[in-house]
Amino acid sequence: MLDETPKRFDRIVAILIQLQSKKIVKAQELADRFECSLRTIYRDIRTLEASGVPIYSEAGVGYALMDGYRLPPVMFTREEVSSFIAAEKLMQKFTDPTLGTHYASAMYKLKSVLRSNDKDYLSNIESRIVMQEAEPMFNDNSPNTLAVLFEGIAEKKQILLTYKTFEKEETTQRNLEPVGVFHDNNNWYFLGYCHLRKDYRQFRTDRIQEIKKTDLDYTIEHDSLETYLTKSDKIPTTKVRILVQKKIARYLATERKYHGFISQKEIGDEIEMTFMSHSLQDGFPRWFLMFGDYAKILEPESLKTRVLELLEINRQRLL
Repeated sequence: MLDETPKRFDRIVAILIQLQSKKIVKAQELADRFECSLRTIYRDIRTLEASGVPIYSEAGVGYALMDGYRLPPVMFTREEVSSFIAAEKLMQKFTDPTLGTHYASAMYKLKSVLRSNDKDYLSNIESRIVMQEAEPMFNDNSPNTLAVLFEGIAEKKQILLTYKTFEKEETTQRNLEPVGVFHDNNNWYFLGYCHLRKDYRQFRTDRIQEIKKTDLDYTIEHDSLETYLTKSDKIPTTKVRILVQKKIARYLATERKYHGFISQKEIGDEIEMTFMSHSLQDGFPRWFLMFGDYAKILEPESLKTRVLELLEINRQRLL
């Protein structure tokens, strides 16, 4: 019992801080975060109420603090401070310049409330963490891409986008209702309802030539981003089997998941990999050519044909 008391106290304080961080907090959300039962959360909420914290609840909705109630600023642990440095380094390399500038400004404010010894602790870590340069994720003409998308999503305003497609190398201008932003395979993407195509479309941030928020409201009540991404996973796929030499197979572990990797098994000095691929025309065959001299296609025949076509195109260009 004595061991449990400090843990419960820390959890109750953390619950109060989380209630301040959002307008509405669901009991299940708290239970998931603290890995405890709903009954435990209900008990902790009653404890907060009994101590004078003005919490109101609505069945099926969640908990909220009365407007105007705030705790004094809380201090950060050293472990939390360390996580801020990692986040700052990531923001510098993997977001657009505008959002990175906003985050840097927030970090100055955060550092200003730290104790002197924690500032020294932070300074020692900062110079020892480096994020290597990545491929450009944003067009130089559109340095505020993520910032505009975040504003559009938060305010439910349409954005005006000038976009350059990969296949046709043509530029189009579209009015979009952004649904959500996600990072995948070293690139930023966003999904939105396109008024030009009258359907949902996915866009890569490095192909955006210009972006700005408009005063036009959303015309549709959109589902969550996860809903649309799950739907895209249901695009018809084709089974692919390849045989890869062991010395090369280990280097494919990171990228193979982006090409529908399902399973693998050892066959002597080789690894047989099975995929369910969305793209036998471009995506998978072009990836296969990166290590094709150490691999063999087992099925389907259409993939072998496509790889040979790409090799022939490449041969002609070298003549």
